Amino acid sequence: MSDKLKIKLSVANRIYPLTIDPSQEEGLRLASQQINGLIKKFEQNYSVRDKQDALAMCALQIASSKKQSSLNEETFINDIEDRLSKMINILDDKK
Repeated sequence: MSDKLKIKLSVANRIYPLTIDPSQEEGLRLASQQINGLIKKFEQNYSVRDKQDALAMCALQIASSKKQSSLNEETFINDIEDRLSKMINILDDKK
């Protein structure tokens, strides 16, 4: 049984105690820093005063970025598959 680690993360000026696997710590700390940075950006650039609105905007931006990356990867894979298929057809025609 692996040892669990107890950490406290600050998100939107609230402290969240978590019990995690040690391998998750760095990712969670980086994620909380990213969220807090986005909140600060939204508060400065868009006059957002309500933390819940800022958190919703953060969630939307992070989720859409992740989804866009996934879509870009899918498009890239489809393009490679199309090119490989064309190459296979060319090689088959040469036989």
